[in-house]
Amino acid sequence: MYNIAKKQLWVGELRTARGNTIVIHDGQLPEASKGRVYLYNTVRNIIVEYVEDIVKVNLHDLDDAQVKAALEQFGDAWKAVRAEFMVKHQARIDLSKVPDTAPPKKVKPAPEPDETSDDDIDDFDDTDDGDDDDYDEMGDNLDD
Repeated sequence: MYNIAKKQLWVGELRTARGNTIVIHDGQLPEASKGRVYLYNTVRNIIVEYVEDIVKVNLHDLDDAQVKAALEQFGDAWKAVRAEFMVKHQARIDLSKVPDTAPPKKVKPAPEPDETSDDDIDDFDDTDDGDDDDYDEMGDNLDD
């Protein structure tokens, strides 16, 4: 069964409803997304990112003679596709390793006080003119 812990290069067979395919797993390839695995698909002649939980039950080991035959048949194509894959993936930037380069925050200037001062506002005169007869206890005007 598929076990990449033992070997740097694993050659096996992917058995699906569409047919069987020789696949190669290389431990030197960049790590795939979480829960996924890169396998070279010999039929498609590309490296495919598979969902590991789905594909691993369909991966089966080959015996030594079959592995040797597969590497003889697909080794050159594998190496070419692998080299191209590595160039593309090394060109990507790992954003978690990029230092923060955001521009510094601009500080908004404090608003300037209005030109109006307290001296410009007329004072409220709450003094009574002494004529208490204009209104009754409820504040109704008696002149009405």
